[in-house]
Amino acid sequence: MNLNKKQIQYLKGMAHSLKPVVLLGSNGLTEAVIAEIDYALNHHELIKVKIPTDDREVKQLIIEAIIRETNATKVQTIGKTLVMYRQSDEKKIAIPKL
Repeated sequence: MNLNKKQIQYLKGMAHSLKPVVLLGSNGLTEAVIAEIDYALNHHELIKVKIPTDDREVKQLIIEAIIRETNATKVQTIGKTLVMYRQSDEKKIAIPKL
């Protein structure tokens, strides 16, 4: 899903008050973590994922893998927190058109 700049700004504003729903543990990115992120996206549409690593390259690879596996859209990354969005069938979040 391609979002324009106005839509991304809207989602960033909505995500500001959210707490991370999924936290990656010491095992890193596993199938169970991907399944949990997928479930959370279906339930909430807009979520935060905490990625506890200090290595920027590793963090970027994890983010790319999460986005690829869940077919979600990356809204933003702040420090160790990834904000992502994927529209569900119920369309719980009404995104402005333009």
